[in-house]
Amino acid sequence: MRPAPTRDGTPAQITAEGRGDATRRYSTRRGATGTCYKRGVRAVVLHSHGGPEVLTLEEVDEPALGPEEVLVDIRSTALNRADLLQRMGLYPSPAWEAQEIPGMELSGTVRATGQRVVMWQPGDEVMGIVSGGAYAERIAVHERQLMAVPSSVPLADAAAIPEVFLTAWDALVVQGGLTCGRWALVHAGASGVGTAAIQVAKAIGGFIAVTCSTGKVERCLALGADAAIDYTSADFVEEIRALTRGQGPDVILDVIGGDYIDRNLQAIAVKGTVMQVGLLAGGATQVNLGLLLPKRASLIGTVLRARPLEEKVAVTRRFAAEVLPLFDTGDLHPVIDSRYPLEQIADAHRAMERNANVGKILIDVA
Repeated sequence: MRPAPTRDGTPAQITAEGRGDATRRYSTRRGATGTCYKRGVRAVVLHSHGGPEVLTLEEVDEPALGPEEVLVDIRSTALNRADLLQRMGLYPSPAWEAQEIPGMELSGTVRATGQRVVMWQPGDEVMGIVSGGAYAERIAVHERQLMAVPSSVPLADAAAIPEVFLTAWDALVVQGGLTCGRWALVHAGASGVGTAAIQVAKAIGGFIAVTCSTGKVERCLALGADAAIDYTSADFVEEIRALTRGQGPDVILDVIGGDYIDRNLQAIAVKGTVMQVGLLAGGATQVNLGLLLPKRASLIGTVLRARPLEEKVAVTRRFAAEVLPLFDTGDLHPVIDSRYPLEQIADAHRAMERNANVGKILIDVA
């Protein structure tokens, strides 16, 4: 249904102030470029928390468009571990919303632009990270959080890029200081972040070892890992020391946490950096800080989702300039394990919970 017209018969204009990274769930009228009248859009909404059965597909109002925002018709989104935690009530969205719609990354086509948008036009193919709301047919995103889809990557596959490649590059290179000739150790090497980290490390001329389960060793090696340590049968501390001739890795990217934290400090090189990106095994553990001091090492915790808009924009723009071209040169590519239609979002969550995937699980929205 179209919105009520003004006295001259034209649709009412948007009156919205600039907003941060969030999805609005009320009707839009018209942006500076492109027209989109009020109509319902499909989205996955959380009315409660628990198992995959709480993921409810329903119709919601179209997101409103701020003056510096872009309205995107979502082609695909992708699953992240954070989505599972949010569904269980363990990782709430940092932005308050009237309706809780998960989803932290997307690819799609620009439908309309706000009055002050200068980077995009309707029809442009884009991708990006958001704090939530990507389990939907449409989303409003700040223009500078979006990136152009590489010409070598199909639009439907591009949703496998933003969250994991940004996370891997930011943790290993920007914060961790990985450079050509240095060693990285990455836990969960077959995960989305792990498969991205392998490629990022090799693209800059680094060496990388990963930990993974027995059935995923060969896949990690095929992606370019210099070593894949089977955590079910080997001690990664001993293995990485042997690989680095007793020095230890210069950077460790850890999404596991738990007792891995103390073992990471045993393994890390002098003046090395441990990047704690996730806590799948829990955050409460005993840590021997006596391992940290003599090595003059750093333990840094980091996430993308909770960062303010300005920081997300800064890391996105730098990634777009320095890393995105590597997809068209063939140095990087999205690793896709499987894909599900939006109607089967619960099945997709169950698949991730089985921990059998190598790379990303995509959700086809359109």
